[in-house]
Amino acid sequence: MFAQVDTRVPHEVEQEVQKTYRRMFADADREFVPRVFEWVGACFSGGYDDYQPIDARYHDFEHTMQGTLCLTRLLHGRHRAGAQPAVDRHWFELVLLAILFHDTGYLKRREDEEGTGAKYTVIHVARSADFAREFLARQGFSETDQKSVANMISCTGVNADLKAIPFREELERMLGFALATADILGQMAARDYVDKLPILTWNSSKRPAGAARGRPASPASGARRIWPNARRTSGRSTSCPKSTTTFSGFTASSTIRIPTAQISTFDASRRTWNASAGRPRRVERRNAQRANY
Repeated sequence: MFAQVDTRVPHEVEQEVQKTYRRMFADADREFVPRVFEWVGACFSGGYDDYQPIDARYHDFEHTMQGTLCLTRLLHGRHRAGAQPAVDRHWFELVLLAILFHDTGYLKRREDEEGTGAKYTVIHVARSADFAREFLARQGFSETDQKSVANMISCTGVNADLKAIPFREELERMLGFALATADILGQMAARDYVDKLPILTWNSSKRPAGAARGRPASPASGARRIWPNARRTSGRSTSCPKSTTTFSGFTASSTIRIPTAQISTFDASRRTWNASAGRPRRVERRNAQRANY
């Protein structure tokens, strides 16, 4: 049984990652995990270069912590099972950097006063990869390591062409797939995942900077907007296409099964949210239009 970790408290996640890292590698650098958590914490809180604190409502720092905790536990389980190819300390450190920086593409620069970082949803993966490479270059990481981190981040795009990513070896490819899997599983495992889905839908409706003006979709558009091709497969579940790939031989692609009870819970939450939002939601939508998301 895993220890309970509150992903709203970054230090709890850091402690769990540090503990796992040191269990996996006898030569673990005790300063590495605290150092990289300090780096990414500064980036998300407005303490790096000319970037503002994160203001995306769904892809916030907790979302990154959820994925980081999930990835660490996946890799620890794989390590204990003796799966091959084995992940050495250096590769563990690189994929940890990749998951920590995988949503930095939602960060806005100081002079960007238009909307929230959610407007970068369509292009945030490329922005994240570029951000990570620039940041790691400043910290003295090699060009090869920068490329590896960027390649792994590129796996998280919902429409990523995984065959086109220039992985330098099989281990890098596997870790990229593990990162993409953890990115999804980490958020879906959260107890408030269903309640936060309307925010995800709202975020996903934003257009990238420079795109044509248009009326943003309401966050009340619901689960069918997130899974537009979802189809009922039985009385118990709904089959939903998903674009992540495989992790260590286990299929996480093609479809995922979502219990009908969970869909019903979402629908009930959505109705409650619609009823309670009322005028504030309309005002928020109007303000969003004025901000030109």
